[in-house]
Amino acid sequence: MKLRTRLIISFFIIIVVPVLLAGATVWGFGQHQMKAIRQIYKMDGNAYDYFVNSFKVLSHFTKSTYEKLQKVAKEAPEKLEDQAYLDEINRELDGKYSYLIVRQEDKLVYEGSKEAEDSLRENLPEYDSDVLQSAGSGFYMEGEEQALIKQIDFSFTNGSKGSVFIITSMERLLPDIKGILLDMMISIFLILIFTAGMLTVWIYQGIINPIHKLQVAAQNIKAGNLDFTIEADGKDEIGELCRNFEEMRLRLKESEEEKLTGEKENRELISNISHDLKTPITAIKGYVEGIMDGVADTPEKQDKYIRTIYNKANEMDMLINELTLYSKIDTNRIPYNFSRINVADYFDDCVEEVGLDLEAKNIRLNYIDYADKDVLIIADPEQLRRVINNIISNSIKYLDKQQGFINIRIRDVGDFIQVEIEDNGKGIAARDLPYIFDRFYRTDASRNSSTGGSGIGLSIVKKIIEDHGGKIWANSKEGTGTIMYFVIRKYQEVIN
Repeated sequence: MKLRTRLIISFFIIIVVPVLLAGATVWGFGQHQMKAIRQIYKMDGNAYDYFVNSFKVLSHFTKSTYEKLQKVAKEAPEKLEDQAYLDEINRELDGKYSYLIVRQEDKLVYEGSKEAEDSLRENLPEYDSDVLQSAGSGFYMEGEEQALIKQIDFSFTNGSKGSVFIITSMERLLPDIKGILLDMMISIFLILIFTAGMLTVWIYQGIINPIHKLQVAAQNIKAGNLDFTIEADGKDEIGELCRNFEEMRLRLKESEEEKLTGEKENRELISNISHDLKTPITAIKGYVEGIMDGVADTPEKQDKYIRTIYNKANEMDMLINELTLYSKIDTNRIPYNFSRINVADYFDDCVEEVGLDLEAKNIRLNYIDYADKDVLIIADPEQLRRVINNIISNSIKYLDKQQGFINIRIRDVGDFIQVEIEDNGKGIAARDLPYIFDRFYRTDASRNSSTGGSGIGLSIVKKIIEDHGGKIWANSKEGTGTIMYFVIRKYQEVIN
């Protein structure tokens, strides 16, 4: 028998007893309340106690309005002659099973309800009646219309005596009492159904208590062991639970493996940065010691030593900046300041800046812009310059020809501007080409001062280009050279 069938049977068994008990409870509660209501109509002196002190409850309905009228009668009695103000108060009382009556001397000048019984109008208390001693909570008037009455005495502007009465009708309240009792019965029944449902869940857990496989699996996960398999043989609810548990285990294992990979990459990054910082630091120490020991005994040598120290310090600064940017990439916090950039002007400046450095290294630079002079792109100029510098630095690092060259070409390819940076370096093997933009990937197995690096330069380039909505790729041939391509979307004005 499936668990679902068992649970349906259990549900009906569980619900019968609570429903019977609930029915008896509701019946007893109903009898008690009906007795109380009957006693109210019979003016039984103990009726209010049976109805949870209903006198005070009814009095509380109009407490705020009573206090407001008391204050008005004392400070601004002329308002009680204002028909609009009295209508406003009467509308407020209407939602509290009550209405307003104003009397001037022996004449009723305002009646909030035209359905009030004559006996009630005729038996309203006199001005300054002794009954006012209990006016704070009101007094009960019996007769054809049973009502709770609160009285406030005041003087009209012409000096005549006046009284304001707040009448709370029991006949209007009774249907609401019945509605409350009905709502209460429905609420109790729904609560019982909910309780039965909760009990069903509890029984469900009790039925599948001897699930040894899940207990063992939970213990393994608690101990940190995720190298196990949960076999789900059945197709019932237990089998489904086992399959879900197995899926959870696989996801936990995948998350753990990602964590270990991240830790490994961080260790590798620290190792790479440490190695690459050690080389320029060693060189700086050597040249400084040469200056201190007097080896650089001529102005020419001193100038050469100082320039070398400066260049090595720049290498260290570049590595530190690369590490800082990597940490921002890892947390998706690269700061971008996008703006409209003229392609021709921007790349002219970049080529002029890069050209000086390449010329000092005896590397020929060729630059051709095939795009129109007024083409604009949306980009962060600083981050785009970092992309160009990283690609060119990578090209310089692997140049192995006596006469090296770097070609930069700009092309208009529809909605994008395509940038091509070509070198005649040693190239990239076909097996390595798909991975050169992966973090920490290095095409050379050995490490030395000329080809060393953190292994994150091109991954930074890829991240920046993709954040610009572009794409980057490469073509390369070993012994011939490499061409890096990337595209940036052009700026296009939206015409309404």
